[in-house]
Amino acid sequence: MSTFPRRFARVAASCVALGAAALSGIAHGASESDAVAPAVILVKGAWPSATDAMTSVPEGGAISSNAYGSAYFGLTYPFGLDWTQRYEGPPPSDSGYYVLAQIEPSNRSRNSNLGHVLIAAQDMFFTLAPANNAFELLSFYKDHLGAEYEVDRSPTAIRIANRDFVRLDYRSSAAGLHWRVLATEIRCHVVQFVFTGHSTKALERLTQDMNGARLALETSYPICVKDYATPENLIEREDPVFPEPRFNPVPVRIVIDREGKVKHAHFLSAFPEQARRISDALSQWRFKPYLLNGQPVEVETGLAFGRSPRPNISALQ
Repeated sequence: MSTFPRRFARVAASCVALGAAALSGIAHGASESDAVAPAVILVKGAWPSATDAMTSVPEGGAISSNAYGSAYFGLTYPFGLDWTQRYEGPPPSDSGYYVLAQIEPSNRSRNSNLGHVLIAAQDMFFTLAPANNAFELLSFYKDHLGAEYEVDRSPTAIRIANRDFVRLDYRSSAAGLHWRVLATEIRCHVVQFVFTGHSTKALERLTQDMNGARLALETSYPICVKDYATPENLIEREDPVFPEPRFNPVPVRIVIDREGKVKHAHFLSAFPEQARRISDALSQWRFKPYLLNGQPVEVETGLAFGRSPRPNISALQ
């Protein structure tokens, strides 16, 4: 099976969801070696965390009453009684890729033609793909499909649930599988719905059912601004001091309040001591307030500490 290089995204999917996650990972940078088998014990190391438990985070969504809901993305995706989630996704990668939900038929032997649903998100502050929006990201996926995949529909702008999406369709004749990828931009993330299955009619029904999804208005959240944490916008800064060197990248999303203080930090991947030291330092940072129409507003931005996966994503110099 041909896949993207692992550096573009590390997506772990449970074995039972290989059809929906690892196979669709051809477009998302997964490899079969990333799959996590049931009953495997993962040793906690670099892990997502946040400075408070009240502020929503991307990985904080959950399945309830036959719907996936995410307060962070303002998203509700309902599905029928014939569907369920057996396994949760892995923690986010240090390049900002999230497996938010993996939904499959409750009775796979009876409803094998229903397909699978993977809900994922790519943080555009930290992506390693040369893309700035949903169209560019899906175009990158398309251009890097293996030779055994055929594109049925190149990335195309469509309107779903009163929101702009980009759609990409492709298939593998050898595997007898088809994919429908729908992507939209929320809070500087590209949120993706990946439908996988043998039946194109079933996949089209899933695509049409997306009109039942509910998405909040972007005005409900802080303004997201890439690269706001620059020396030009910083008034005060304290560097974190680490007791021992580690060589992992630590991507961090922060929310800056109207006074220029860091009110929340979300660590996509960090060891606990790293998160604590960085949190202590960030509490002393002061930014110029971000102005919208002349008025200060909250702003959400990203920065990274430690080893950078690429030159232009790094902690402030």
